[in-house]
Amino acid sequence: MARFYYGGQAVMEGVMMRGRRTVAVAVRAPSGEIVVHQEVIARPFAARLFRLPFLRGLLGLYEMLVLGTRMLLYSAEIAAGDAEGAEDAVSSKALGIGTVAGALIGVGVFLLVPVLLTRPFDHAGANAIVSNVIEGVIRLAMFLAYIILIGKMPDIRRVFAYHGAEHKTINAYERGEPLTVDGVRPQSLQHPRCGTGFLLVVAVLCIVVFAFLGRPPLVVRLLSRVVLIPLVAAIAYELLRLGANYYHHRLVRAVLRPSLALQRLTTREPDDEQIAVALRAFALVKAADEAVIEEPVAVAAPVGVIGSV
Repeated sequence: MARFYYGGQAVMEGVMMRGRRTVAVAVRAPSGEIVVHQEVIARPFAARLFRLPFLRGLLGLYEMLVLGTRMLLYSAEIAAGDAEGAEDAVSSKALGIGTVAGALIGVGVFLLVPVLLTRPFDHAGANAIVSNVIEGVIRLAMFLAYIILIGKMPDIRRVFAYHGAEHKTINAYERGEPLTVDGVRPQSLQHPRCGTGFLLVVAVLCIVVFAFLGRPPLVVRLLSRVVLIPLVAAIAYELLRLGANYYHHRLVRAVLRPSLALQRLTTREPDDEQIAVALRAFALVKAADEAVIEEPVAVAAPVGVIGSV
């Protein structure tokens, strides 16, 4: 059976975990109990497409985007004490369209705004390479500023703590440590497959890929950013997966060091109750996988996605 990389993301007062066949979310309700929801992953695409390099990354990211947003809305309702509203959030058929629309707006801001902000440097006579590097630096600065600013919000700091609990749980499992609170607590907050690191890789790759395009007219330049971002994301996914496979090599660890350092902005040390929530979600997907006899598709789930990746 092909190796499978478990992953997930933090949600409001909880953690979502994605397994081979199912996705589960565990949320700490205001009463103190852990409320869970689990469902089989329904794929609108042929399963064999998830085995193809580059394409598997795009499909997997889209899948996690939709699932993650649905479970985030579910967790928000549970955290607010509205169990009925939570079930409505999970079953909403319009959510897919809304999720994609929101993602497109976010992509537009981070892709297109840096291009416009680079225009003064173009008029000042900067060559194509310098112009593209400046654009990339602006994009990276916007990304870092966004993470730092939202990290100052109390609710987001708690989400970041659940992000840390999710990382620690995955690290404990991959290292063969006991899946208990005591076994998870000493694990690292960082993980080489983190979604935050993925976004950093995308930002850096944009500088490299867009540099080959030179400095075309503004409209062409704007369109190229939108058209090429799926290619950049697919390459970033494969690089992140490759890095996770060979993380035991010193050189690979050195290359991934900036990604791991960035995760300090999006993770916080969780308490034991938050770790227990992450363990509950992971136990659900793991138990479902162990009950499946048919060989599943081998696709890596991003770890520690904040937002949707």
